[in-house]
Amino acid sequence: MAGAAVLGSVSALVAPVSAAAGSHSERVQGGAVVSVEQAADLTAQEVAGELRGKIDSSQVRFGVTAYRVTYRTTDSAGAPTTASQLVVLPKNGARHLSTVSWLHGTTVYRKDVASENPKSNDRLVALLFASTGRAVSAPDYVGLGSGEGFHPYGDPRATVAASVDGLRAARTFAHQNGRELKRKVQVSGFSQGGPATMLVGRALQQEGADRYFRLGALAPVSGPYNLSAFEAAAADDKIAKSGLYLAYFVTAWNKMYGLYTSPGDVFNSLYASEVEGLFDGHHTTGQIASALPSASKDLFTEDFLNKIRKPDGVLKDKLRPMDNTCNWRPNVRVEIFHGRGDKDVDFSHAAYCADQLTRNGAARRLTDVGDYDHNESVRQAVPRIVRFFDESAKTN
Repeated sequence: MAGAAVLGSVSALVAPVSAAAGSHSERVQGGAVVSVEQAADLTAQEVAGELRGKIDSSQVRFGVTAYRVTYRTTDSAGAPTTASQLVVLPKNGARHLSTVSWLHGTTVYRKDVASENPKSNDRLVALLFASTGRAVSAPDYVGLGSGEGFHPYGDPRATVAASVDGLRAARTFAHQNGRELKRKVQVSGFSQGGPATMLVGRALQQEGADRYFRLGALAPVSGPYNLSAFEAAAADDKIAKSGLYLAYFVTAWNKMYGLYTSPGDVFNSLYASEVEGLFDGHHTTGQIASALPSASKDLFTEDFLNKIRKPDGVLKDKLRPMDNTCNWRPNVRVEIFHGRGDKDVDFSHAAYCADQLTRNGAARRLTDVGDYDHNESVRQAVPRIVRFFDESAKTN
C-alpha cells in the first residue's frame, strides 16, 4: 500500500452529519445508481490466489463477483456529485446477505482505489470479506476512482455521504440481482478509514443517516483518532513520511477551509509553486515522493509548522471534533486493531480511542496485531476482523 498510493493516515472524519445535509442528500437521490461495470469474476481458488503472500486466505469459502458502481452523492459543499465504489457479492446462492462497509486509507492517486486497482490492498480486503459470504461496499470516497471533482480529504460530510450513499447503491444493485442486504452493517476501515469507521458508525446509530441500514459492529484499524496530536507529530517529523502526510492534509484543508492565502506562506520557496499541483489526484505517491522532501522541516516554513503545533482559529475549530470520533457510546461490539510496530500512526492513537469509548461506557476490545508496520498491520488485522464479525453476528 505504501508503494501504491496509500500513505495511510490523515483522518477524514469527524463531526456528525447535520440533518440539513441528510435532507439535501435525499433531495439529490443519494445512493441512486448511475452505472455498473463488472470488475472481476473469481472462483474461490482464484480469490485465494489473489490473496496469497499478502493476506491469510484460509477463510475463503466462495467465489465472488465484483462490480464498479457509480452512484449519486454529495460533495464537501453538499452539492450533488457522483462517486464510485467496488461492490462485491459472494457466489454462495444466498438471497439474504450480511453487509460490510470497508473504508480505505489515505490515497493520493485516484486510480489506486478498490474499484480501479486490482492489486490494491483495499481490493484484496473486499474480496476476502465477500468470499466469506458477505456483500461488500467499498466506497472510493468523493473525488477518487471515477468520481467527479477533487477529493475533499478530511471533510466529514462528504465522507459520511459517500459511505452511506454507497451502502444504498449497493443495496439497490443487489436487489436488482435478486439479492437482499440485511439491515445491520459491519463497518471497518484502515488508517484514514479508522476514524471514518467510527464516524459512519455514529451516523448510522445516532443520526439515523439511513432509513434502512443499522449499525452491526465496528472494527477500525490503525487510525489516527487524535488528529491534533497526529498533525503535531508530523510537524515535528516524528512519523514516517511526515512531510507528505502534512502536505496532503494542508492543501486539501486549504481548499475547504482557507488555511493560507498563498502557497509561499506555508511551503519553502523551492517547492511552493508545485505542491498543490502534485496533490491533484493524478500523481502517484511515488511521483510526489520524488518531487518533495519527506521531512516537514524541509518542506514547510517554520512559522507554519508552529501553527500546526499550536493551532488556532479555523484550524483549531476544525481539528477539535476530529479528536473525538471515538467519543460516543456505540451500542454494538467494537474491536480496535493496531500494530505496535506502526511508524506512521503510533499505537497511542488506538489507546486514545479505547479510552474515549470506555469513558462513554462502551464495550470494546483493543487488539495489538503484532510488531508490524502501518500497511502490514491491516493485512494482519483483516482475518481477525472476519472472526470478530462472525462473533458479533451471533450476538446481534
